Amino acid sequence: MNALVEVRGLTKQFPHAQGARVHAVENVSLTINRKETVAVVGESGCGKSTLANLIMRLDRPTSGTIEVDGTDISSLSQRRLRPHRRKMQMVFQDPFSSLDPRRRAGEAVEDPLRIHDVGSPESRAEKVRSLFELVRLKPEHRANYPHQFSGGQRQRVCIARALALAPELIVADEAVSALDVSVQASVLDLMVDLQDRLGLSYLFISHDLAIVEQISHRVAVMYLGQVVELGSRDQVFGDPRHPYTRKLLDAAPIADPRRRRAHKLQGGEVPSPVWAKGTAPVHVVHDEVAPGHFVAQTP
Repeated sequence: MNALVEVRGLTKQFPHAQGARVHAVENVSLTINRKETVAVVGESGCGKSTLANLIMRLDRPTSGTIEVDGTDISSLSQRRLRPHRRKMQMVFQDPFSSLDPRRRAGEAVEDPLRIHDVGSPESRAEKVRSLFELVRLKPEHRANYPHQFSGGQRQRVCIARALALAPELIVADEAVSALDVSVQASVLDLMVDLQDRLGLSYLFISHDLAIVEQISHRVAVMYLGQVVELGSRDQVFGDPRHPYTRKLLDAAPIADPRRRRAHKLQGGEVPSPVWAKGTAPVHVVHDEVAPGHFVAQTP
């Protein structure tokens, strides 16, 4: 497949007290192919959102490379990064806080076009109208303020804004977790339809395994900043090999008793990602246990 994003050895460390470091993302390598949905799952604090922010270059990596469409953007200045931002857009978890309550929805969707100086005011207005229709909102909703929408409608406005510059990659960071279950289904259906129609790639960050199993093509499982298992949806959900992946799957409620897994839950807290000065985590080594299915070696 044709790779759109290639991440190699990506690391992000944050300073901590007394010279310690928080190893939020550690030596992560990942590929996102065109028209593919790669989901990243793991417990809170495992580094999922930090990884998303690094790929979007909202944070600068400590080390490693991020190639988008063949260009390494990991160390580009903001001026040189600007044209590449049009290829990548983000949809955040809370649609209400993602929108300025003082501005109409149509203005929010037009902002990327205006900031990047795309088209005339008339063409931008027509583009916004078509974007509202694309995300299954009425064009007259452009005049509404964020508080006049439901949660699902607000997230559709955020998706329309993300699509304004015709990006190739959408990073969705817990994009449906703040929505009711029935609304989640309709937004996910919209995202799948948009992927088919526009040829989008998704990096889908989530802790909800049921949603990940529904929408993803490949799944990366993160633990303490590192990817411990990577494979197709069927490989990770049907044949989980790493103990942590099994633990995540065991913790997910399954209504159908015929599908309940027989694995035993493991107790204990997740260790801290903070490492004292002069110390660092050991990088995991992956085995390819099946074609395209990589699992970190366990001690």
